Amino acid sequence: MQQIITSLLENDLYKFSMGQAIYHQFSDYKTTWTFKCRNEGVVFTKEIFEEIKHQVRLYCALRFDEEELAYLNDIKWIKGSYVDFLRLWQPRYEDFHFDLDDDGRLHVQTTGTWLNTSMYEVPTLAIINEVYFRMTYDYDELFRQFKERALAKCEKIRNGEYELESFSEFGLRRRLSSQAQEFIVSKLAEYRNPSSFFLGTSNVYLAKKYGLTPVGTMAHEWIMCVGQGDHKHNPAYSNYYALNAWVKEYGVLNGTALTDTITTDCFLRDFRLTFATLFSGVRHDSSDPFAWGDKMLEHYRSLGIDPKNKLLLFSDSLNLEKATKLCRYFKGKCKVAFGIGTYLANDTEVDPLNIVMKVTRCNGQDVAKISDVDGKSMCENKEYVDYLQRSIDWRMNNEGVKNV
Repeated sequence: MQQIITSLLENDLYKFSMGQAIYHQFSDYKTTWTFKCRNEGVVFTKEIFEEIKHQVRLYCALRFDEEELAYLNDIKWIKGSYVDFLRLWQPRYEDFHFDLDDDGRLHVQTTGTWLNTSMYEVPTLAIINEVYFRMTYDYDELFRQFKERALAKCEKIRNGEYELESFSEFGLRRRLSSQAQEFIVSKLAEYRNPSSFFLGTSNVYLAKKYGLTPVGTMAHEWIMCVGQGDHKHNPAYSNYYALNAWVKEYGVLNGTALTDTITTDCFLRDFRLTFATLFSGVRHDSSDPFAWGDKMLEHYRSLGIDPKNKLLLFSDSLNLEKATKLCRYFKGKCKVAFGIGTYLANDTEVDPLNIVMKVTRCNGQDVAKISDVDGKSMCENKEYVDYLQRSIDWRMNNEGVKNV
């Protein structure tokens, strides 16, 4: 099989935005990441297992070249010190641990500095996904189906059937293949419509190649590690520590906050006037998006902030129809944007893999996410999850609300 990841730029932008802040503030943090396939009945063969390891080895042999570094250096919030670090940086195959059990379940863990392991997540998932689909199915037939559906979507966007205001492609981690993602990104860039403006992609490599905007700010790992990695912190205040560190790094730049790491209600206890003013908007990643959006608009109003000047970014399991309904519902109330992933990058007659790779330990201690919906946490220590939930509950039930 040809090499899947051919450039270290082939990563989601938020890995670089978090990576810079990690480099400047948390370079000594150590993390463990764990892979999970949530689909029932998926079997990874020995041949697939060996090809995945081979592709990871090829990925670990890559380095940034000067043209790629110059591109990153031109992004206004990326600092020269981080670019110099990336000039020296390389993935370490020794940080990866692979196993295949007798039932064909794939186990992958990465351990090492947060600086390293954070960067591995997305390329590893892209490799696993592409190897699985190429070696399990008739790939040429899958790509034919994908291409047909992709062109139909693009044509409907161009004809104005959808109304998306501003949207981006977020499909790298679960794409059918690198060929498929590049195809849809190139066509979306070509099939433009003012009512559904295609802003760019989270894939920095493709953004560079097609002159698009690379899109992304922070992920759940940022709140989990910053908020829970320091064992002196009360984890119910994870959002405060994470937002404060983000502002320290970026000021008013690059400011879209993720709300649901330890529930949106707890997030709002910390997203008071200062943070709500400094951050340009918030991102939705779980729960009913309409109810979540209404809650965020009301929160802005309660702080005396006009929500028309703020952005709601939706990124949870979207398709073009759902995004259009959200766009029309919130039209005139605020700015909206959409990050659409698997639906754009892996739409065939075969169900996509629901694969994730999540941070499970930081600095020798469990970390967890308690989302707005059940089933998204991967912490194996139920006692820690109970401790985190009790901490959140105590804060929500006993702490007064301040607007500063």
